[in-house]
Amino acid sequence: MDHLIIGLTLFSMFFGAGNLIFPPFLGAQAGIHTWTAMTGFALSAVGFPVLGVVAVARSGGLQKLAGRVGPRFAYIFTLLIYLSIGPCLAIPRTASTSFEMAVVPFSAAGAPVRLFQLMYSILFFGIALMLALRPDKLSDRLGKILTPCLLILISVIFAGCIVKPAGYYAPPVRAYASNPFAKGFLDGYQTMDTIAALNFGIIIALNIRARGIVQEKRVIGETVLAGGIAGVLLILVYAALAHIGAMSGGAFEAAENGAGTLNQMVGFEFGNAGAVILAAIFFIACLNTCVGLLSCCSKYFCTIVPRISYRIWVFIFAGISLVISNAGLNRILEVSVPVLNAVYPAAIVLILLALTHHVWEGFCFVYPAAVLFTGIASIGAVLDQIGVLPSLLSGILKMLPFYEAGLEWILPAVFGILAGIVLSGRKNKKVAI
Repeated sequence: MDHLIIGLTLFSMFFGAGNLIFPPFLGAQAGIHTWTAMTGFALSAVGFPVLGVVAVARSGGLQKLAGRVGPRFAYIFTLLIYLSIGPCLAIPRTASTSFEMAVVPFSAAGAPVRLFQLMYSILFFGIALMLALRPDKLSDRLGKILTPCLLILISVIFAGCIVKPAGYYAPPVRAYASNPFAKGFLDGYQTMDTIAALNFGIIIALNIRARGIVQEKRVIGETVLAGGIAGVLLILVYAALAHIGAMSGGAFEAAENGAGTLNQMVGFEFGNAGAVILAAIFFIACLNTCVGLLSCCSKYFCTIVPRISYRIWVFIFAGISLVISNAGLNRILEVSVPVLNAVYPAAIVLILLALTHHVWEGFCFVYPAAVLFTGIASIGAVLDQIGVLPSLLSGILKMLPFYEAGLEWILPAVFGILAGIVLSGRKNKKVAI
C-alpha cells in the first residue's frame, strides 16, 4: 500500500495546470491524428519525466548529475531549472489556471475579475503554503486524500463523454495536420514535467525515509517504483483527456486553450454541475502541484542559502508566485514556451546520458560537449523564432534536420557525444566526471 501512496504522491506533484489543459487541446486540434500526436506527447510528458526520476535517483541528485558537465554549469543549470518550475513560471501557472476554471465561469458579467484573481491567489497560496510547510507529510495529504478525489472526478467526466458523446474526431488543424507526432512531442514540453522530475526526487525520497526506509539502495528502488506508478497513471489520464478533447473538435467552435475545451465538454455533458466538477478538478490538481513545487524549490534554496530556513523560503516563493500569477494565464503561457524550448533539450540529453552512464563513464568530455552543442542549437532556435538571430546564423540553423519540427537539437546532441569521445582521447576508467 505504501508503494501506491508514494506513487500517487508523485503523480499529484506532476499532474497540475499544464497536464490538464494541454491533452484536451491537443485532442481538439489533432482530431483524427490524436493518437499519433499523443504518442509524441506521452514520450516527452510521461516517458522523459519518469526516466528523469530514475536518472536523478541513480545519479545521487540533480546537482551530481549536472556536475558531470561541470561545477559552474551544475550551479547555473540547477538554479535555472528551479526558477522555471518554481516562482517564475510553473508555480504562478497553478494559481492562474485554477482561477480561470474555478472562479471565472461563476463570475457575473462586468464583475471585477482582476480583484477576484488577487483575492483567489491569496487564498490559493495560503492553503498551499500551509501544506508545504511539512514536506515529509505530503504522501499522507496528497497521496491518500487529494489525488484519489482528483482521479475520481476525472473519471466522472470521461464516463460522461463515453455515455453521451458530444461529437466526433474532426480533421486536424495547424501543425497537427503535417507532423502530429513532432507537434505532440513539443506540446509535452509545456507540462514542464521533465525538468520538474529532476527536482521532485528529493521530496519523494524524504517521504520514503519518513516511512522508515533509510538504506540508500532501497530509497532509490522505491523512488524508481513511484516513478513507474506515476507514469502509468499519467498515461491513462492523458489518454482520457485527449479523447474528451478530440470529441469536442467536431462539436464546438475551437477554444482558445485546453481550459476552454474542457469547459465546452463538461457544459454539454453535465450542464451547470459540470462547471462545479471542473472547478474542483482544476483546484485540486493545481494545488497538489503547487505544494510539491513550493516544497522542492524551498528545499533546494536552503542548500545554497542555508542562513534562510526552509519555512522562510516557502513564504518567499509563495509571495513571489502570488504576484506573478496575477499577470494572467495567457501571458504566463506566452513566456513559458520560449523558456522551455531552450531548457528542455539539455534536460532530455542529461537524462539519456545518465541512463547510459556506464557507456560514457571513461569519456570525460561527453557530458560537456553533448550539453554544449544541444544548448547552442536549442537556444539558437528560440532566438530565431523570436526574430533576434542574425540572418546568417538563422540560415545555418535552418539547415539542421528536424528544424521545422522543433527538434533541431537532435543532430547537435549526437555530434556533441561523438566530439566528446574524440576529445577524451581514449577510454580511461579513472577519469572523474
